[in-house]
Amino acid sequence: MNFIKRLFRREKEVTDAAGFWKWFQQNERTFHTAISKEQRINEDFLDLLMSKLKNLNSWFACSAGMYDATTAELIITAQGDVKTFVFAEELVAVAPSIPGWRFTALKPPTGLDITIEMDGYKFNDQEMSFFSRDNSEYPDEIEITLVHNHFSETNKEIITNGAFIFLDNALGELNTATLLDNVQIDTPDSGGSELIPLEKLNDFLNWKEKEFIEKYNGTRHNTNSDSYSILEGKDDRGLPSIALVNQELLGWDAKASHPWMMVLELKFTSVSNGMPDKEIAAELNKFEDELVLLLPDSDGYLNLGRDTYNSRRTIYFACKEFRHVSRTVQQMLSGFRGNVTVSYDIYKDKYWRTMNRYRAS
Repeated sequence: MNFIKRLFRREKEVTDAAGFWKWFQQNERTFHTAISKEQRINEDFLDLLMSKLKNLNSWFACSAGMYDATTAELIITAQGDVKTFVFAEELVAVAPSIPGWRFTALKPPTGLDITIEMDGYKFNDQEMSFFSRDNSEYPDEIEITLVHNHFSETNKEIITNGAFIFLDNALGELNTATLLDNVQIDTPDSGGSELIPLEKLNDFLNWKEKEFIEKYNGTRHNTNSDSYSILEGKDDRGLPSIALVNQELLGWDAKASHPWMMVLELKFTSVSNGMPDKEIAAELNKFEDELVLLLPDSDGYLNLGRDTYNSRRTIYFACKEFRHVSRTVQQMLSGFRGNVTVSYDIYKDKYWRTMNRYRAS
């Protein structure tokens, strides 16, 4: 058993932010030494710290190093999981002030002038450039192609992984998730478009984001008078699917104003053909009704519809932002007790393509 694990093997598990920071503060001198002095102990320290963080949220991860000669930095990340961003930010927001420490939520941008080496290849502004892929069908999506000078079919996986690692570090975790809709990796002659130096990527993204905000700022939709369609079907096993969908919203021409898609999955024990009985149906409906009350359309949360199929109900919301909605749903789940298991995800989907199969033909 290594030094760090021996030192802390009898400690109680951390279950909340206050407990985490209390535990950290009690041991921060040992941690500071682990980071600044001994690489082996540093790795053991990160393993221990990671286990504590995952007790708080399964998506949490961390990295640590010396910010300057005397200050250690602990970065708490969400591993790119959008619904977890706000919880990493909140955890860092309540961190104590400790001399010699700096705490950062989400992987910060390091800048585009870095170099990452991986499997014999370099990823930097000398080896890479980019161009924008404009799509007339989805004009508000920001899609770029990163071009690497040595990209080929034989090294495609290596170059793609390295390019995404570079982008995540150069732009930072938050910017990578929020400013970009799609990223491709390819060869210099792949698009027939003029290549743009990589050093101009930040300016390009800021310009596109400013255009987007100016176009959709303040856009709202009132769903009170919208019409809903019932869609029914069966799969090849005869299991029914029953969907209730807001067709007026699906035909709205300002979808990109609510670019974040939240999908909730409610699993239940079915009685017959994957459908709920009256008791379970009432529980499902109550959950959705409470969610709609907490996330009104006037505040930028649009209930697009739901689908019940194969012992699960899926609920779809289009949202203007991701922080408040993540926090609201998590608070609901923390107090939820019933016969239904609920999970959710949030991701960028400016044109609500998640809903394509429900659109009226």
